[in-house]
Amino acid sequence: MQSHFDLIIVGAGLAGNCLALALKDSGLNIAIVEASSREQLRDSPAGDRALALAAGTVELLDSMGAWAGVADKATAIKNIHISDRGHFGKTRLSSAANGVPALGYVIAARDIESHLTDLVAQTASTCLYETRVAGLMSGTDAINVSLKQYNQSLNLTSRLLVGADGGQSTVRKLLDIPQQITEYGQTALVTTVQAGLPHQHTAYERFTEQGPLAFLPVSGRNISVVWTRKHEQAEALMAGGEAEFLAELQDCFGYRLGALKLVAPRRAFPLSLIRAESMVSGRAVIIGNAVHQLHPVAGQGFNLGIRDVAELAERLLSQHGKQGDVGDADFLNAYVRERLEDHRKTIGFTNNLVHIFSNDWLPVAALRNTGLTLLDHLPFAKKILTRHAMGLAKPLPKLGNQGG
Repeated sequence: MQSHFDLIIVGAGLAGNCLALALKDSGLNIAIVEASSREQLRDSPAGDRALALAAGTVELLDSMGAWAGVADKATAIKNIHISDRGHFGKTRLSSAANGVPALGYVIAARDIESHLTDLVAQTASTCLYETRVAGLMSGTDAINVSLKQYNQSLNLTSRLLVGADGGQSTVRKLLDIPQQITEYGQTALVTTVQAGLPHQHTAYERFTEQGPLAFLPVSGRNISVVWTRKHEQAEALMAGGEAEFLAELQDCFGYRLGALKLVAPRRAFPLSLIRAESMVSGRAVIIGNAVHQLHPVAGQGFNLGIRDVAELAERLLSQHGKQGDVGDADFLNAYVRERLEDHRKTIGFTNNLVHIFSNDWLPVAALRNTGLTLLDHLPFAKKILTRHAMGLAKPLPKLGNQGG
């Protein structure tokens, strides 16, 4: 096996595989390094989670040739209903009012992850599974990467290394990039229920004093649930039986969709806002969850990560096309400057939602409900919100591999 590459991507998850696909026709010599085996990735419980893909994210996936093969496994979100439990305020967004087929889509993570893995296997990229990064050292012209594969040591070099290895990123740790962590004091309870009535392709975001409750439409009458509660309440709900859990959930959401029935195990995930203090170190850059982990309230985490991928891919295509150095410091810093504004706005929006809508102080509740009601009656303002929800508030990067 060769020892030098133009680009080494660490992490064969959603972000890493999407980057490899976006660059498949670039002429860049790419290696992908993944600590798990393909079987471990396929069978991971994390594959059960539902991903809410903004319309802009779907456009980007399509431009990579990664959407057509899984479109039939996705459920369209045609309406979004936003409400505040116990108060009058509500806002409704619809695809029909905006002249689009859908505001977004919901898909099981395993479906899209498996499809991406299969597509990457068809590219010229070198894929090293069950291989861990043991050390990194940036030099003037290349970054040296020490690997462990089946108890053997490998040493590779590349002009650029991309850390797309998730929230517990080994690359970030080896680069000594600190994190800022903000604890929310909340836990996300995740499961799937079957509704008594058709969901009609409507996603619900219901705010409560304990945290938001999101219902995402999936196949048939099934609904993917992300229910945020304070830690102690979440612990009690997980410790109790399914009947008690379901009764509390039904009481929180109401009977708009009829009686609910649990059809999947319950899982709990403590929530915090995590941000890396830097995205670049030497000839390495980190993207996706290695940089940011958001509260699920607005479903923006994965969509933000895909925009990281798309922006980096567009710039790498341009830089390589000019025969420039893809690991050049000025090149990488320009990428960071471009992404920071999106990070700031998206993280700020998500963080503000958590604090404003997890607060039942009467003056705050009155203001937010007035705002929701006004928004529902102001078409221009609603259109702006819809564009943000669809991930189309600004032009998308051009990747050049349209369709597929």
